[in-house]
Amino acid sequence: MEILAIRTDIRWRTYGGGPKVVLLHGGMQTSASFTRLARALARDFTVYVPDRRGRGLSAPAAPGHGLRAEIDDLRAVLDETGARNVFGLSSGAVIALRAAMELPIDRLALYEPPLKYGVHDPVAWLPRYERELARGRRAAAFVTVVQGTGEFRHVPRSALIPFAKLVISSGQGKQQIGELIPTMRLDAAVVEDAAGPLETYAAVTAETLLLGGERSPAYLKGVLNELEPVLPRVRRVTLTGAGHTAADNSGKPALVAAELRKFF
Repeated sequence: MEILAIRTDIRWRTYGGGPKVVLLHGGMQTSASFTRLARALARDFTVYVPDRRGRGLSAPAAPGHGLRAEIDDLRAVLDETGARNVFGLSSGAVIALRAAMELPIDRLALYEPPLKYGVHDPVAWLPRYERELARGRRAAAFVTVVQGTGEFRHVPRSALIPFAKLVISSGQGKQQIGELIPTMRLDAAVVEDAAGPLETYAAVTAETLLLGGERSPAYLKGVLNELEPVLPRVRRVTLTGAGHTAADNSGKPALVAAELRKFF
């Protein structure tokens, strides 16, 4: 059974019963994006899936919203629920990783956090995206984000933009994708705020599971390659046939659930 709960301005969905796990969604997602994953885990766990601010049923993000506010929101969820196990996807994984350095997280599962390292800038798409949003070109902004984060890079924009317009106009999901496109600036802020040496994460004491997809962009695989030797208590799993959004309803959530069930 799904139950909706609220603490201050953050709302979350609760499934199942058993040991407690929090799932943090990534960019252009809401808690509803993890419905299949949460239900798969609910046979063995109590699963809490928050809507990050500006998405789903939670309150809008305040000006200057970034990593600090996201960690504080996660703290509120952990305090209210008593959960000590956290899974994060993409920008949600960045938040979870940084939070593990200060919050009482015992087990931490991360799916491809887009951390800055070396010469690669995972939010290099941001200036063009902001210009397109300012001009009301949401489909173009959507394509800029998708290609900028490593998907469909070899498909011409001229082919992707009509498809993006169709997706936006279809209104699929509990919160339309057109409403979520502007929230990507919040995810970019999280990535920007987390920039720094990966050696910082040697301070993470939680047992950590690094998850990635066989079909994910090379940059994200590179992040996991660099992060793995830094974390003191870590193991890594690559999911066959999966991409970056494997945990999403439209991906391969059963594969992710199987690994999370073993880990948590």
